[in-house]
Amino acid sequence: MPNPFHLAIQVKNLAQSRKFYTQVLGCSEGRSSDHWIDLNLYGHQLVCHENRSMEVVNHHGDVDGHAVPTPHFGVVLSLSDWQALSERLIEHGVAFIIEPQIRFQGLPGEQATMFFLDPSGNALEFKAFKDIETQLFATD
Repeated sequence: MPNPFHLAIQVKNLAQSRKFYTQVLGCSEGRSSDHWIDLNLYGHQLVCHENRSMEVVNHHGDVDGHAVPTPHFGVVLSLSDWQALSERLIEHGVAFIIEPQIRFQGLPGEQATMFFLDPSGNALEFKAFKDIETQLFATD
């Protein structure tokens, strides 16, 4: 994998976050301590640092008629991996902010997308494109 990203986020409860990211999202766990865990998020390094007093700021931006939470993070997946993840999230009863759907249908940048929160209120978006090479950074 070329250039995996590293992202460190705050979580309110490390045990809840560990369960969500490993059992619901299917991440494998790397190194950890009593205060943080390394996770393999589709080949990228996600680190959850416990901060029991963290505050979540709810902000949204309008994108294609939807209130998209910001900040948010996630991974661009293949369509088959995106579909499998959406089914896995539904099976685990995850509440979606924006249900799995196709956004910008028929336009440059058409994508499958879904938004949801982790147990600490961090917003995640996972998306997929039919042809990532031409659609990821497509403009009008």
